[in-house]
Amino acid sequence: MLRLEDLTLFVRAAALGSFSEAAREVGTPPAQVSSAIKRLETQLNIRLFARSTRSLRLTPEGETWLPYATQMLDTLQAGMQQLQASEDELRGTLQIAVPSDLGRNLLLSVFQDFRQRHPALRLRILFSDHLTDVFKDPVDVAFRYGNNDDASFISLPVASENRRVLVASPAWIARHGEPKTLEELRSHNALTYSLRGRLYDRWTLFREGHVYEVQMTSTMMSDDAEVIRRLAIAGEGIANKSWLDVCDDIAVGRLKIILPLFQGDAVPLNMICPHRKQVSAAVRLLYEAVKAKCATKIEQLPL
Repeated sequence: MLRLEDLTLFVRAAALGSFSEAAREVGTPPAQVSSAIKRLETQLNIRLFARSTRSLRLTPEGETWLPYATQMLDTLQAGMQQLQASEDELRGTLQIAVPSDLGRNLLLSVFQDFRQRHPALRLRILFSDHLTDVFKDPVDVAFRYGNNDDASFISLPVASENRRVLVASPAWIARHGEPKTLEELRSHNALTYSLRGRLYDRWTLFREGHVYEVQMTSTMMSDDAEVIRRLAIAGEGIANKSWLDVCDDIAVGRLKIILPLFQGDAVPLNMICPHRKQVSAAVRLLYEAVKAKCATKIEQLPL
């Protein structure tokens, strides 16, 4: 009979590309991972990994079997979640990392409502635009913008259709005029965002299957997306913002979309967990609450 522990170690070793990394993740000696893989190979009568002193990769048979092993673990996890405490009995502390602007202006109300519905649960919320390391930092889940193709963690889609929009305040438009072309856009002051030393001053726009790169100039920049939003509302320039960050500002007239016939680049929102065992009942319910909130905003996104 296949052991659950062996299946788990196989899937994690395949994702991480290392027996030692898989062992470190679960707190067990590397030799125990090697023994687990050998047991599986004996029971299945196939070789799962091609191993050498410097590399580890799945064999064709291992690649074929991996999705079935993953599905078995997913099915077991789903069954265990059904047996966990009911929604009104969630306890403990849930640690959440969320981008600055998104967290303060859209998701904070979701977190408040979630905590009120589960009074025995404590929330520790970290607001930051810097990329959270879900393996090293003290968090259970992290909400992240951008595509995630790293198989070393669990990534659940929250708002796959989210994208950037160009925005400016009515006051800015009244003083400087509204740009109608990309050439006119280049002449306006941009509010640019920087992260880990990189300045995002080259904006990508799409229209009718064509891609346009617009090099912007800026007199104000920040590594905090919330600061960029506030500067835009204050009439300091044009910003290239995630729709989820500014949809409420647009709805009440604090900001207006510039060049609406052009689409900004995609910025899908995902929820990240270090590994499957941390997708607890609390995490699953929070995910559903955040996804539902974002869905109502994505429905308002202009075509």
